[in-house]
Amino acid sequence: MSMNFVKKLPIPAEVKKMYPLSDKVVAIKKARDAEIRNVFTGASDKFLLIIGPCSADNVDSVLDYIHRLAKVQDAVGDRLILIPRIYTNKPRTTGEGYKGLVHQPDPEKKPDVFAGIVAMRMLHATAIEETGLTSADEMLYPENYRYVDDLLSYVAIGARSVEDQHHRMTVSGMTVPAGMKNPTSGDLSVMFNSIKAAQSKHNFIYRGWEVYTDGNDLAHVVLRGATNKHGNTIPNYHYEDLILTQELYEARDLKNPAVIIDTNHSNSGKKYLEQIRIAHEVLHSMKYNEKLRRLIKGFMIESYLVDGAQKIGTGSHTYGQSITDPCLGWEKSEQLIYDIYRELSALGN
Repeated sequence: MSMNFVKKLPIPAEVKKMYPLSDKVVAIKKARDAEIRNVFTGASDKFLLIIGPCSADNVDSVLDYIHRLAKVQDAVGDRLILIPRIYTNKPRTTGEGYKGLVHQPDPEKKPDVFAGIVAMRMLHATAIEETGLTSADEMLYPENYRYVDDLLSYVAIGARSVEDQHHRMTVSGMTVPAGMKNPTSGDLSVMFNSIKAAQSKHNFIYRGWEVYTDGNDLAHVVLRGATNKHGNTIPNYHYEDLILTQELYEARDLKNPAVIIDTNHSNSGKKYLEQIRIAHEVLHSMKYNEKLRRLIKGFMIESYLVDGAQKIGTGSHTYGQSITDPCLGWEKSEQLIYDIYRELSALGN
């Protein structure tokens, strides 16, 4: 048999009952969701930084990172909302490599999916409890979303998932912002079709149930660059790309137009230090064009405690360094946050 069934997993409602949230976490989540929603509707002119490790590979170092981020949030909260990346599901282009905390709570040990589900839920909850910051995660598997839907304040839909109908319809049942990335081809029409689908009402099968959704008015654009037929990366954060995105938004009947710029991936060619320059260039474009200033709501930045990336399974491990894509280290990340804060202050944002 080509598919071997290991064990029946508890449904999300059962896991939530096993690992309930404190009143404190529920209250923080409610307040943060409202604050973030106001950015996307235009009621607030604060700027979002969805920032953190490429993958949440180690509970201790991820929480260490978020505690540091929380201290910076206290200093920049009048202009910036920091949303830590706690990405527990990792897409793998070839299917090989570390697939995230939900598969392997310990990257050096064998996969254990139930332990991963528990670890995923507990990491998001602990981060809120200890730091007051609600987080973002990528929805790689639509069926897993409800294990953490009461914890997340932002959801990312990846470049390889954005064309999938089940992802689009699941997003239509969310109440938090969902960033729909352009596909790896760079075809912006695919991304905009995905946003239209996510903002619409649907009836479909989900986790063995017939469900209907009301549509998610906070589904929006994430520009992450593209790859051409030769495998070369093509950025889409330049001024002309932003103007084109704005025009495509204006040509469509979509709610709450918003753009988030992913400063890594194909925008940087995975040259993680380029994220600093890219953020400054986009801020300059916002300074130059009032429409872009209103349309661009934030950045996605890959950042951890130590610069770069490392391989697992080598017998040695650097605490706080990415085991997937290379990330900015903490000192550079902290400086970048304060630089963004100052530039937005100069803009009057």
